[in-house]
Amino acid sequence: MVYLPAHDEAPSTAEVAELISSVPFATLVTSDGKSLSANHIPFLLEVSEDGDKLIGHVARANDVWRAGQHEGETLVVFNGADHYVSPTWYPSKQEHHEVVPTWNYLVAHVYGELVVHDDLRWTRAAVAKLTQVMEGGRVDAWHMGQAPADYLRGRLGDIVGIELRISRIVGKFKVSAGRSSADRNGAADGIEAESGRSPLVDAMRAVDHRVPK
Repeated sequence: MVYLPAHDEAPSTAEVAELISSVPFATLVTSDGKSLSANHIPFLLEVSEDGDKLIGHVARANDVWRAGQHEGETLVVFNGADHYVSPTWYPSKQEHHEVVPTWNYLVAHVYGELVVHDDLRWTRAAVAKLTQVMEGGRVDAWHMGQAPADYLRGRLGDIVGIELRISRIVGKFKVSAGRSSADRNGAADGIEAESGRSPLVDAMRAVDHRVPK
């Protein structure tokens, strides 16, 4: 379980879902009962009355989908924006110098049962959904119908569908929520000056406007 002080809890499930959707490339962590394995895979979050899930696929040559390679609970980690925080950005430094560096970030840990779909129809549908999302908004969007049928069938045979049936999600938004408003906004200004506006900067500035839980 991720270390999660109360002030670092994600403000809402909707914001965690938005994080997952905005950074689909994730780390899939599995265990064979003896050791851990990490794979890096894009996932699509599907929310339904039957239960929320992540869908994706892996290469057939990747043993992670085979029996015994994903025992017990599986973890998928989504890393959002992150940035180093310099103590020089805190106005309080000028008052007492009792400040140290830190690192702010947005992250979601998704837990559940990994289900394998070695089924061409399921895999085709999953790839179609993923492609539609990834190609969304492109002027010349690619779709599966553009590839020759025989070629596409062969490539689909090279992969295996996977689905994480979600049991729980833990969102950690480390955004200097435990510091004063002045220090937090000073840090947000510093991050924006170095790397531009980002979801991390927006999350830091939104702390003052959160509705108390």
